[in-house]
Amino acid sequence: MSIAPGTGLSELTTAYGRDGWCALPYRLSASAVSLLRDRVDAISREARLGLVWEKGGKTVRAIHGCHRFDEVCAALTRHPQLVALAESILGGPVYVYQFKVNLKQAREGAAWPWHQDFSFWHREDGMPRPDALNIAILLDTIHEANGPLTVIPGSHRLGLQDQYADGDDAQRSDWRRHVSSDLTYTVTPERAGKLADELGTQRITGPAGSMHAFHPSIVHSSSNNESADRRALLLITYNAVRNSPPAPTRPEFLVDRNTTPVIAHEDQRLELSLL
Repeated sequence: MSIAPGTGLSELTTAYGRDGWCALPYRLSASAVSLLRDRVDAISREARLGLVWEKGGKTVRAIHGCHRFDEVCAALTRHPQLVALAESILGGPVYVYQFKVNLKQAREGAAWPWHQDFSFWHREDGMPRPDALNIAILLDTIHEANGPLTVIPGSHRLGLQDQYADGDDAQRSDWRRHVSSDLTYTVTPERAGKLADELGTQRITGPAGSMHAFHPSIVHSSSNNESADRRALLLITYNAVRNSPPAPTRPEFLVDRNTTPVIAHEDQRLELSLL
């Protein structure tokens, strides 16, 4: 749901609970976006754990866990507006469960099939409930042709919809299949198509610096980048401290073990304005 400028936390919380998605009435300044882009570009050139490549191994697909070593990314997770939103929606103290930037390079970035994040977090990590929040920050202008995220509003209320949703216990898989175009847990195109017919779809597009929130159980996907424009989408996942997995096994750049509540702190370099 698109939110009017000046909307308060209670209205955002209501919209999020109803639709599982909402556009946020905040925007990062051009200088903040430029700073984050520079950090993402620099990290993408480093030989670090947490870098993921497209098939063929020549193009960076995503970077993970940047907040654990990069002070600009860490500062972003502490932004007072973001922390307040997460605490309002999740009803208590939060920590950063996951931080990543999904990169779709011009004419090379591959699609993400229909899926639900909570399938991975519950089955692979042992997250008890979907009491988490994804905040998506557009680092590039995202439009119809460069692979925007598409969500099915309201699908978060229907439970897990993938092929293991009937209670089957899937063996834990290689984490690389959780960040590639060949995902371990997917919602079939037929099921997603039926949900889309019933509930509609919403594409996450907009200018660089704009923000959206979406639920861990919402069914979503994205298409190939067929344009000459890169698509960089930064994603912060806040988890309720009470909802932390008891014994996660995936790498720490995917599942942060530090469950210390985030303390809000304003960083002048990361200016965020109300629309």
